[in-house]
Amino acid sequence: MSTTPIRFMLYPSLGEVREHVKVELFGRALSERLGRPVVVELAPTYEALEAELAAGRVDMGWATAEQCHAFAPRARAVLRAVRSGSWHYHSALVCRADEPLTLESLKGKRAAWVAPRSTGGYLLPVRFLEKQGLRPDEVFSEQRFLGTYRKALNAVLSGESDVAAVFSNHPDEHAMRATLASYVGADEPRLVPFLFTEPTLADGIVLTRRLSEADASALASVLTRMNTDGGLEMLMGPFRVEGFVLSPDAREQAPEPRKARSAEYVVAELDGEERCRRLWSPTGRAFGREVGGAEGRTLAEVLGPEAAEPLLALVRAVRHGGAGGRLEYRLEVEGETRWYAAEITPCAPVSGETEPRLGLLVRDVSGLRALEDPLYRLASFPLLHPEPLLELGMDGELRYCNPATHKAFPELLVEGARHPMVLAALQWAWRGAPAGEPAPTVHLNGRYWELTVAQLWDPAGLRVFARDVTLRKQMEARLIQADRLSALGSLAAAVGHEMNNPLAFMLANLSYAREELERLGESLRDKGAAVTEELGDVLESLSETAEGALRLKHIVQDLRTLARKPPEHRARVEVQPVLENALKLIRGELGHRARLERDFYEIPAVDADEARLNQLFLNLLLNGVQSMDPADAAHNVLRVAAYTGEEGEVVVEVQDTGKGLAPEALSRIFEPFVASRPGSSGLGLSVSHAIVTSLGGTLRAESREGRGTLITLTLPPAVEVTQPRQVLLAG
Repeated sequence: MSTTPIRFMLYPSLGEVREHVKVELFGRALSERLGRPVVVELAPTYEALEAELAAGRVDMGWATAEQCHAFAPRARAVLRAVRSGSWHYHSALVCRADEPLTLESLKGKRAAWVAPRSTGGYLLPVRFLEKQGLRPDEVFSEQRFLGTYRKALNAVLSGESDVAAVFSNHPDEHAMRATLASYVGADEPRLVPFLFTEPTLADGIVLTRRLSEADASALASVLTRMNTDGGLEMLMGPFRVEGFVLSPDAREQAPEPRKARSAEYVVAELDGEERCRRLWSPTGRAFGREVGGAEGRTLAEVLGPEAAEPLLALVRAVRHGGAGGRLEYRLEVEGETRWYAAEITPCAPVSGETEPRLGLLVRDVSGLRALEDPLYRLASFPLLHPEPLLELGMDGELRYCNPATHKAFPELLVEGARHPMVLAALQWAWRGAPAGEPAPTVHLNGRYWELTVAQLWDPAGLRVFARDVTLRKQMEARLIQADRLSALGSLAAAVGHEMNNPLAFMLANLSYAREELERLGESLRDKGAAVTEELGDVLESLSETAEGALRLKHIVQDLRTLARKPPEHRARVEVQPVLENALKLIRGELGHRARLERDFYEIPAVDADEARLNQLFLNLLLNGVQSMDPADAAHNVLRVAAYTGEEGEVVVEVQDTGKGLAPEALSRIFEPFVASRPGSSGLGLSVSHAIVTSLGGTLRAESREGRGTLITLTLPPAVEVTQPRQVLLAG
């Protein structure tokens, strides 16, 4: 048997989510019955479907009445849709009930059509009007194609248009009401049909010559029996049909449908002794047996003991409980496993009878049971999807969100349309972003979410997939920083080399000038000269200049640290003593700014350069201390913690209660020359990051404005050095 998929293309009139689900299940049901995969696709336009049919690229297509006419001569078969018992339909012109129209009052009105290839939504009413001597382009002041019946009817309801056209199974207003209600729901009374066209053969399914005669015969057999086969009539919903028949104008060349087993359907009335007063089946058979002449016989006699046993058990339960009951069970019938659903309901009491009669309905639901797993699998996709998925109205109304959404955004239900995720999706849709533009990204609670926004057209809405790309963003930031540091390294190497010698001269000369001026001042002071005070001012200026030059020297050293890996003397270093030493060095700065809280546990040693490790801790501690306002020293806290992580790594946390950082500043915290406070060179944390990464560790920051910043440092533990074994050689 061939495993090549059958390509089934539908025209684009489907809009509702439930219709798309039914289309998917319809394809699965066909696959199940044919033993061959069926791939169902929705064409973007009627014209696209026609082009695919004409090019011979599809095996079967759900086509308009006009397309069925056009492709019938070159098709294997055409199956026409049956609605209300007929494979013909009309088109109805519809207007608002409070503004009724007639043929004579159409002049100057606005028309909302479905599509140029839509039979019921455009072609039939246009032909009808032309036969009446009315040219639509002269009659109507405006004509628009909106794509679906629902959109065209909603345009009339909203007042954007005055008239629309909808297919109608019968030229009758009452029959038309059900069709209108299926599209506009409770707004159906606001619309009224005022004209019906002549009938045409219905739309249907074209089986193309890409199919073999055997495959076409199998499909025709399945499709013409699907509405009575095993409870699958619900799958006819997407097509708004009750079934299919071979087209009357193509039966001569159509393949003969294969014989297929029809589904069981039994209705019976049982008396107080469980005998059949009436029993009926459309085929005259049930459970592989003839069921004619059942009156007066027991169920076991009519259906056989095996088929009757579960039904009799349900009968006894219903009589005992006094209420209706339902049962699903499985039977082997003619060598095939079938599933049945039985329902029993007590009937109205009959005078003179002590036991109430029972109504029995048994249906073969094998086809429906076969689709349960695909149905649950389809329904479980959004439920079990590990990432947030939500559906929105165009006004931001939340229609659906899966459990992952609730977990990621617990505030979504409270904030509704004001939630940043919803606002970003709506802005993306309203702006009409061109193809190829990067997806919108939302930064929320320290995490980055990339949104994929899909437009829903009928009814209008948005389907939003949110993907956590925090790790990717962090990696991108590291790559960007590495690229910047690489460029900075080249610059720093050149600048450092060029600046070091002049700085050395400056510092040496400043030191010499200070010493000479101090000696000269002592000499003049001994002689009582009056210029000693002026010399003191000059000496103070020279001291400040020397401090500035020294600071510049430290900046150059930091630049060179970023530019290249300096010589290191790595050894096994105990972390806690180095951290304690760094705390002693900042004691003076800490005393008038904050209170210290220490939370130290036993931690392993690390492989590092002790001087560089000390510089690292000093940078982190000074960053935390200097971010807190001295005016609020009584409430400020610097918390320093050291402990062993889950995988044996060293973890050091430095947390302050300062002003915190905005998300934009936090994302650039480890970049060179990005200072979070005045007077800072912006190199401390970038140098710290370079030191940590050179030691194989990580450095990350968390911060919220007004609540402070937490810096977390991790370092791998020192590698245990095993002593080489001494091997004694026998002499």
